[in-house]
Formats: sequence, structure tokens, C-alpha cells
Amino acid sequence: MIPLKYVEMEKGRVFILALSTGESIKTTIEAFCSDKGVINAKITILGGVQTGSSFVCGPHLVDGKETTPIEPIIYTTDAPTEFAGVGTVFPDEAGKPVMHLHGSLGRNGTSITGCFREQAKAWLTLEVIIEELLGNGAVRKADAEKKVAPLSIE
Repeated sequence: MIPLKYVEMEKGRVFILALSTGESIKTTIEAFCSDKGVINAKITILGGVQTGSSFVCGPHLVDGKETTPIEPIIYTTDAPTEFAGVGTVFPDEAGKPVMHLHGSLGRNGTSITGCFREQAKAWLTLEVIIEELLGNGAVRKADAEKKVAPLSIE
């Protein structure tokens, strides 16, 4: 059996943000966390994303296997779309807060789920709840070969 890696943290402050049309979800949340000294957090998001927002909805496969580095499948919205997501903020190796956000988009009866990155922008309003987590031991460590930065528990 593989030993479970974990770290125990406590609840800290809670922040409510209202993003407006055009604001970058990732950039805005990471800058806010940096400004407020939030290094670890749980995030909940509800609202809409605007046309042209993009996210990763899986790795491309070659002969049924993922490539190295991982080549992401990118989905881009063609109209304003409803969105609900959950995520985390944990520091990179330099101590900078980095968001990781997964969620589902829905429009006209169709839903798509994925990982949101730089190009996801708010439409109309996007409600964000940031729940600070107090403690240490969780770090996003870059994997140069795969070109990702998964969470590492130390």
C-alpha cells in the first residue's frame, strides 16, 4: 500500500470577491491572495465566463497514452457560459500563491468540465469565495519533463 501523504491545516479568514466582465479569474485571484498574504486556500466560484475563455479538458493521447510533455486538449467558449467550480491555492517553490481550478461550464443544455488556466475571464459577474487555510507543507513543485506543477506534500 502506498503511504498517504497529508498535512493538517486550520481555517483562517474568508473573503468574498465579485469579479466583473473581462477580469481574469486566475490573475485576479492569485494577485488578491498575494496582496492579502493568503498562501493556502480553498476556492468556490459561481457565475459566468465570457466568450473566448479557455480551459484544459484532458490530455491528448497517442495510441491511448499521454505524451511527455503532456499536451493538453484546449476548449474555448464561443459565447458567454454559466460556470461553477472549486479549486485550491497553494504556493509554488518560490512561495508565490498559485491557483488550481476545476469546474463545469454549461450552455444550452450542454456541459463540459475541465481545468481553468490563464484565459478564463468573468462574464457579467463571478462570485468567488476564498477560504484561507493556515499551515505549511503543501507546495506546487514543477515537473519540467511533463510541464505541470502538481501538489507535493512535504
